[in-house]
Amino acid sequence: MQTIYQTTFTRVGDYARESLADNMLITFREGAPEDIEAYCFIHRPGDMQGELEAGATLTLANEVFPITAVGEVADNNLRELGHITIRFDGAAQAEYPGTIHVAGATPVDVPVGSALTIQA
Repeated sequence: MQTIYQTTFTRVGDYARESLADNMLITFREGAPEDIEAYCFIHRPGDMQGELEAGATLTLANEVFPITAVGEVADNNLRELGHITIRFDGAAQAEYPGTIHVAGATPVDVPVGSALTIQA
């Protein structure tokens, strides 16, 4: 398997965990605008080594999720901003352009220090 993207979460915005109740998680790399940061899981900048695509796997806090759909700008948003929305609904088509859909149960929490890895 090739690692496409890997990073570590360094901060969790004040309201970021609320998104988990809606079966989603929003990421942004360090340096996000303050009003956006409050709703995001903040991580170190990472380098993209390939393209995001359905069929790859996303590992989040040691749990593995198959990627079922990738929005048309998710790849670029992750590369440029470290920003994606992960939906835990297993959808076969992306609901929004910046969304990655995965199969599996929504994590109860994603603590600071957790890793995010995408492999194909």
